[in-house]
Amino acid sequence: MRINKFLAENGIASRRHADGMVSAGRVKINGRVAVLGEDVGEEDEILVDDKPLVRAEKKPEYYIMNKPKGIICTVSDDRGRKTVMDLLPEGAGRVFPVGRLDYATEGLLLFTNDGELAYRLTNPKSEIPKTYLVRLEGTMTEKDLNPIRSGVELDGVMTKKCRAHIVETNKLYTKVHITITEGKNRQVRRMFEAIGKNVEFLKRIRLGDLTVSGLDRGEVRPLTEEEVAYLKNL
Repeated sequence: MRINKFLAENGIASRRHADGMVSAGRVKINGRVAVLGEDVGEEDEILVDDKPLVRAEKKPEYYIMNKPKGIICTVSDDRGRKTVMDLLPEGAGRVFPVGRLDYATEGLLLFTNDGELAYRLTNPKSEIPKTYLVRLEGTMTEKDLNPIRSGVELDGVMTKKCRAHIVETNKLYTKVHITITEGKNRQVRRMFEAIGKNVEFLKRIRLGDLTVSGLDRGEVRPLTEEEVAYLKNL
């Protein structure tokens, strides 16, 4: 089994983030630094950050969180800041966040130890639709959103076409729902910055048809069997 898949199945990180850990030299196999694409077996000793990896039980766990802003979306923080892991309920297994929301963004965040599902949901090729509520400074019209819908240039690459529509506007602010199928770093904020609009508030409200409806800020609950099945078939 490839090392990135092995780490994902044992709840360490998604395959993509596992590759980053391997590249950074944080993973060792039988005492030597692992390399990308290397195979491992059940008899191999795996160290992550010089700590022995405890092979996870195969029972998968799935949670949904309404992440508050001001919380770091990472498994641990070397500066001792509060992370999303601190909000998980007591008794939760070795799950990890699926994708990221930046410090100032709130809303829907999934957790699991199911590496295959995490990889599928975060793989750009899957084009999973993610919907955000955005509050922008000032008044906008539907016409003003056309560049966003058509795609804007970020880091020399055009974003894919997306859906966007205004849900409320006045002299002080405009609220927009935007649905994207990519996951570039700070993508929604940067898309609006590209057309000269400052994002005052950003919340992910939907992943496919899964929503955070009924969850208060910082609240977490297990996903239902039906919700898990839905995500696996997205």
